[in-house]
Amino acid sequence: MKLFKKYEFDSQAQAEAKIDALPSETIDDIKYPAHNHAIVKLGFIIIEQGQYDDELNEIKAPVLSDKYSVDVLWDNLSESPYGWKSYEITVEGNGVHTFAGLNF
Repeated sequence: MKLFKKYEFDSQAQAEAKIDALPSETIDDIKYPAHNHAIVKLGFIIIEQGQYDDELNEIKAPVLSDKYSVDVLWDNLSESPYGWKSYEITVEGNGVHTFAGLNF
């Protein structure tokens, strides 16, 4: 069973801490995930496009979200793991990202 969820965190560090807390193993001082979840770090997504002239000079800067976004395709889970649920969000459609063949 696959479960597609979207999350927003207060910072990149907060998101990274949640991701780092997922099961992992270390081999030759390199940390590897010990799970089959697919994690996509979207970062601070654009909520309002910027404007640029013909030479690509910025006229108006884009507006970025103040939240750090992450999409996860959980493997063999029916709900978000402990500590993740409070960061879940819902969006219209698929938002800025989807996993191939899946709709949010």
